[in-house]
Parts: sequence; structure tokens; C-alpha cells
Amino acid sequence: MARGFRLSTELVGGVLLGAALGWLLDRWLGSSPWGLIVLVLLGFAGGVLNVMRTAGVMSSGGPKGPN
Repeated sequence: MARGFRLSTELVGGVLLGAALGWLLDRWLGSSPWGLIVLVLLGFAGGVLNVMRTAGVMSSGGPKGPN
């Protein structure tokens, strides 16, 4: 149960961080809502990658080619 809570927290955290940064960027640049949209999508993608890495679906290193 703790692992599931950690995975969901990482996903939600990435989205919320992206939303907060996008909102601040839009307020600073006056580019509403584009910063929010772009950074929420990037936060979601980062959260999904974090969850996959933590769950063991992906390795934490880069792609490994043939030796």
C-alpha cells in the first residue's frame, strides 16, 4: 500500500508542480493559458516517467546499446 501511495504522489506531484510553474510563468509573461497548458503536460510526462522508473518498468540509466 505504501508503494502505491508513493507512486500516486509522484504522479500528482509532477502535475501540480507543472501547473504551479505554468501559472506563475503565465502571470509573469502574460501568455495565459499557454504556459499552464505546456507545463502541465510536461509535468504529467515527467510524473509518468518517474512512476515507471520507480515501479521498475524502466531502468534509471540511459538506453543501453549492444556491447
